[in-house]
Amino acid sequence: MDIYNIINNHRSIRKYKSDNIPDDVMSRILNAGFRASNTGNMQLYSIIVTRDKGLKESLWDIHLKQNMVLEAPVILTFVADINRFNKWCEQRGAEPCYDNFLWFYNATIDAVLASQNISVAAEAEGLGICYLGTTTYQAQKIIDLLKLPKGVVPVTTLVIGYPDETPPLTDRLPENGIIHYEVYKDYSNNDIDEIYQTKENLQETAILIKENKLPNLARIFTDKRYPKNDNLFFSQDYLKVIEKQGFMNNE
Repeated sequence: MDIYNIINNHRSIRKYKSDNIPDDVMSRILNAGFRASNTGNMQLYSIIVTRDKGLKESLWDIHLKQNMVLEAPVILTFVADINRFNKWCEQRGAEPCYDNFLWFYNATIDAVLASQNISVAAEAEGLGICYLGTTTYQAQKIIDLLKLPKGVVPVTTLVIGYPDETPPLTDRLPENGIIHYEVYKDYSNNDIDEIYQTKENLQETAILIKENKLPNLARIFTDKRYPKNDNLFFSQDYLKVIEKQGFMNNE
């Protein structure tokens, strides 16, 4: 399949068949992840592959009981990982200095780049994927379950399996809402109206507004989906995890 067709037909799949993924297919998918761009060719990430039924049930509970975690045959947890590189440096008589937020950020970029390579490769193999945003919300529980040592922090999770649904493509903002040529061009009020016009006029948007009894889609995001109190709680909680795992040395 043409790579542009794969990318342009991406869907988040939330219902999966029980079919297992063959080992050779899984190997190709994971190797696509290894070939992703990364910081300094250091590959500051690890991937935990979960197939065990008991562990999947625990992850299902951690990820707020989303049934796709149970249905999909494979769960991939991507972690920012400075632990491995630190140990290599120490065993070679080099002093690592990567226990700060900059290197958590670098390792996070590495993990996300690997996850996107794997997503595209999985879809090229006829599989479906879905990212789990609950990973950062539940980071400490994932650390405990997957026995992540200091220097390792969960970044994102993918469920992978053969789709048991074909949901419609979700909308995307128009190119002029995303792309800036040469320098950043800030948005005028008219620009904002134009960029969000299609999204605001979708039938599903009208249904959401009616169901939530709110005046517009923006209020659904700020009042219901990602409200201030939740944002602050999960942000503070994740910062504590990052510090506990050894990434916030500011001395």
